[in-house]
Amino acid sequence: MKAAVFRNEAGDDEEEEEEESVCNVFDGDVETTPSHDTKNNLKGFFTSLLLMEEHEKQDQEARSAASRRELSELQSNYRKRARTMSEYYSDLNAHYEENGDIKTKKPRASRASRAVACVSAAATECSEMESSEITGSGSIGTGQQRRLWVKDRSRAWWEECNRSDYPEEDFKKAFRMSKSTFELICDELNAAVAKEDTALRNAIPVRQRVAVCIWRLATGEPLRLVSKKFGLGISTCHKLVLEVCKAIKDVLMPKYLQWPDDESLRSIRETYEAMSGIPNVVGSMYTTHVPIIAPKISVAAYFNKRHTERNQKTSYSITIQAVVNPRGVFTDLCIGWPGSMSDDKVLEKSLLYQRANNGGLLKGLWVVGGAGHPLLDWVLVPYTQQNLTWTQHAFNEKMSEVQRVAKEAFGRLKGRWACLQKRTEVKLQDLPTVLGACCVLHNICEMRGEKMERELMVEVVDDEVLPENALRSVSAMKARDAISHNLLHHGLAGTSFL
Repeated sequence: MKAAVFRNEAGDDEEEEEEESVCNVFDGDVETTPSHDTKNNLKGFFTSLLLMEEHEKQDQEARSAASRRELSELQSNYRKRARTMSEYYSDLNAHYEENGDIKTKKPRASRASRAVACVSAAATECSEMESSEITGSGSIGTGQQRRLWVKDRSRAWWEECNRSDYPEEDFKKAFRMSKSTFELICDELNAAVAKEDTALRNAIPVRQRVAVCIWRLATGEPLRLVSKKFGLGISTCHKLVLEVCKAIKDVLMPKYLQWPDDESLRSIRETYEAMSGIPNVVGSMYTTHVPIIAPKISVAAYFNKRHTERNQKTSYSITIQAVVNPRGVFTDLCIGWPGSMSDDKVLEKSLLYQRANNGGLLKGLWVVGGAGHPLLDWVLVPYTQQNLTWTQHAFNEKMSEVQRVAKEAFGRLKGRWACLQKRTEVKLQDLPTVLGACCVLHNICEMRGEKMERELMVEVVDDEVLPENALRSVSAMKARDAISHNLLHHGLAGTSFL
């Protein structure tokens, strides 16, 4: 093509002269070299070739520069898309977590779940494409490296709380316990919750893991606020709460929540007798309800009719039954039975009932129950019939003093761990673990003498329904009458007939 262009520019006459000179050379004529005009034409030909090559080189460099600019813009767009999609996915996920499980409302929830999945996949793809190293003129280099994109979140609040000079009063207000108790819990759980650093990211420290869980239980705030406080993702905070609660249940519960030994039982009996005048009492038993979101299965079983009628608001709940010693420490727990069950039915389902009836755990001892519990060989309850005698009324007053120990313990439990006062975001199958962790942390605080502000105290109100068969032991009826007469005639009920 270049030669053709040159010939067009030089003209036909010059081409004929060149052919003649070549023929003259081969014919042996005297003229053996090209003419002066032919030399100039050849010089012009090579000059044109050099110019065209220079132009092509410049065009190639321009195209390379444009390609690099386009590649840079493409990478920038991918980064923006990755950030935007990730933020949108986090906000969408937080919205549905705050308003319950995503699958609760079927038509709308299915569309929302598909949208969340699509956004998550797109964000992942963009992050992966962003992590590729592009070298040269758009080709993928051999030194590819994958990196994990992490949203930059502020941890200023937690870093402030974690300082050694952070005020004790402010720390206790945030976590419902002193720094020394918090340190004790961290040391106890260190082996169970500690994680190792990976190539992608550094592990979250044990102190921060425990702090996320305790602050969530203490405040009952939604996970999106926990995320902002500690500079972690919402799903990460939810996972940490469940992991630490499980560690508390597995590691700390056997140590801080157990049935008293013989020496401790003797001390408990003496304390309760000095308080009420009733002998052989080793615990005060009470059953309370914790509100939950309506479950997807067995909704009627968790429907709390009494709370619904009293509050004029549909309520669902699960139960916590506990036996409490004079210090307000739980010595036995039964957690997780549906809120529609009465107190006597919950008692029959408990391990304490089986151990006492079949194993002789409480032979000759009493656990003081409420009006919703039946009178058994080992469960002492107040008189519930109409028109009580003075003796029976005085006995009920003494029983109420023992019952008050359990009620106040539950008031401190719900006041210290505010998550028990509102419907939680935790799934129903994980809820017993979370409630058990709250009870264990309550015991630790009570044993270590952690004082709680009076404004945090919660007045426990649970409607006790009389059992269908309230009197199930003749010997227990006689023993209760004997105790009542003893309280009255020995001046222990506040009156003496001497």
